Amino acid sequence: MKQPVYEDYEAHDSPGHPEPRQYVTIAIILAVITAIEVTVYYITAVKDLLIPMLLIMSVVKFLLVVLWFMHLRFDSHVFRRFFLIGVVLALVVFSVVLVTLLTRAPLPAG
Repeated sequence: MKQPVYEDYEAHDSPGHPEPRQYVTIAIILAVITAIEVTVYYITAVKDLLIPMLLIMSVVKFLLVVLWFMHLRFDSHVFRRFFLIGVVLALVVFSVVLVTLLTRAPLPAG
Protein backbone atom coordinates (compact mmCIF):
# COMPACT_ATOMS: atom_id res chain seq x y z
CA MET A 1 0.00 0.00 0.00
CA LYS A 2 1.31 3.39 -0.97
CA GLN A 3 1.87 6.01 1.72
CA PRO A 4 0.67 9.54 0.92
CA VAL A 5 3.42 11.91 -0.03
CA TYR A 6 3.28 15.32 1.55
CA GLU A 7 4.93 18.21 -0.17
CA ASP A 8 6.10 21.20 1.76
CA TYR A 9 3.92 21.50 4.87
CA GLU A 10 4.21 25.29 4.86
CA ALA A 11 2.68 25.44 1.39
CA HIS A 12 -0.57 24.04 2.81
CA ASP A 13 -0.92 26.65 5.54
CA SER A 14 -3.69 29.10 4.97
CA PRO A 15 -2.50 32.49 3.74
CA GLY A 16 -2.07 35.11 6.41
CA HIS A 17 -1.59 32.57 9.19
CA PRO A 18 0.10 34.34 12.11
CA GLU A 19 3.77 34.05 12.83
CA PRO A 20 5.12 33.42 16.35
CA ARG A 21 5.79 37.14 16.71
CA GLN A 22 2.07 37.88 16.30
CA TYR A 23 1.22 35.36 19.01
CA VAL A 24 3.64 37.07 21.38
CA THR A 25 2.14 40.46 20.49
CA ILE A 26 -1.38 39.20 21.23
CA ALA A 27 -0.18 37.68 24.51
CA ILE A 28 1.34 41.03 25.52
CA ILE A 29 -1.90 42.82 24.62
CA LEU A 30 -3.86 40.31 26.73
CA ALA A 31 -1.49 40.86 29.66
CA VAL A 32 -1.85 44.64 29.36
CA ILE A 33 -5.66 44.40 29.28
CA THR A 34 -5.56 42.14 32.35
CA ALA A 35 -3.33 44.66 34.15
CA ILE A 36 -5.79 47.43 33.25
CA GLU A 37 -8.68 45.32 34.59
CA VAL A 38 -6.91 44.83 37.91
CA THR A 39 -5.98 48.51 38.10
CA VAL A 40 -9.50 49.71 37.29
CA TYR A 41 -10.90 47.54 40.08
CA TYR A 42 -8.89 49.50 42.65
CA ILE A 43 -9.74 52.99 41.31
CA THR A 44 -12.59 54.32 43.44
CA ALA A 45 -13.47 57.15 41.03
CA VAL A 46 -14.81 54.70 38.42
CA LYS A 47 -16.82 52.40 40.71
CA ASP A 48 -20.05 53.34 38.90
CA LEU A 49 -18.56 52.28 35.55
CA LEU A 50 -16.65 49.28 36.87
CA ILE A 51 -18.94 46.51 35.59
CA PRO A 52 -19.37 47.91 32.04
CA MET A 53 -15.62 48.55 31.76
CA LEU A 54 -14.73 45.05 32.95
CA LEU A 55 -17.31 43.50 30.61
CA ILE A 56 -15.96 45.39 27.60
CA MET A 57 -12.38 44.42 28.41
CA SER A 58 -13.33 40.78 28.93
CA VAL A 59 -15.15 40.69 25.58
CA VAL A 60 -12.08 42.13 23.86
CA LYS A 61 -9.86 39.51 25.53
CA PHE A 62 -12.31 36.75 24.61
CA LEU A 63 -12.32 37.82 20.96
CA LEU A 64 -8.53 38.02 20.80
CA VAL A 65 -8.14 34.53 22.24
CA VAL A 66 -10.81 33.05 19.98
CA LEU A 67 -9.62 34.74 16.81
CA TRP A 68 -5.88 34.15 17.21
CA PHE A 69 -5.20 31.32 19.62
CA MET A 70 -8.19 29.22 18.53
CA HIS A 71 -7.42 30.12 14.88
CA LEU A 72 -11.02 31.03 14.03
CA ARG A 73 -9.76 34.05 12.16
CA PHE A 74 -7.90 31.81 9.73
CA ASP A 75 -10.14 28.73 9.58
CA SER A 76 -13.15 27.94 7.48
CA HIS A 77 -16.33 29.94 7.95
CA VAL A 78 -18.08 26.71 8.97
CA PHE A 79 -16.01 26.56 12.16
CA ARG A 80 -16.85 30.18 12.93
CA ARG A 81 -20.55 29.44 12.53
CA PHE A 82 -20.37 26.39 14.80
CA PHE A 83 -18.54 28.41 17.44
CA LEU A 84 -20.95 31.35 17.14
CA ILE A 85 -23.97 29.05 17.42
CA GLY A 86 -22.48 27.52 20.59
CA VAL A 87 -21.78 30.92 22.15
CA VAL A 88 -25.25 32.23 21.32
CA LEU A 89 -26.86 29.06 22.70
CA ALA A 90 -24.83 29.32 25.91
CA LEU A 91 -25.83 32.99 26.33
CA VAL A 92 -29.50 32.16 25.77
CA VAL A 93 -29.42 29.36 28.35
CA PHE A 94 -27.56 31.61 30.81
CA SER A 95 -30.10 34.40 30.28
CA VAL A 96 -33.08 32.08 30.78
CA VAL A 97 -31.62 30.70 34.01
CA LEU A 98 -30.76 34.19 35.26
CA VAL A 99 -34.22 35.58 34.52
CA THR A 100 -35.82 32.52 36.11
CA LEU A 101 -33.79 32.91 39.30
CA LEU A 102 -34.34 36.66 39.53
CA THR A 103 -38.09 36.60 38.90
CA ARG A 104 -39.22 33.59 40.91
CA ALA A 105 -41.04 34.21 44.17
CA PRO A 106 -39.07 33.49 47.30
CA LEU A 107 -39.95 30.29 49.14
CA PRO A 108 -41.97 30.72 52.32
CA ALA A 109 -39.96 30.45 55.51
CA GLY A 110 -40.54 27.52 57.73
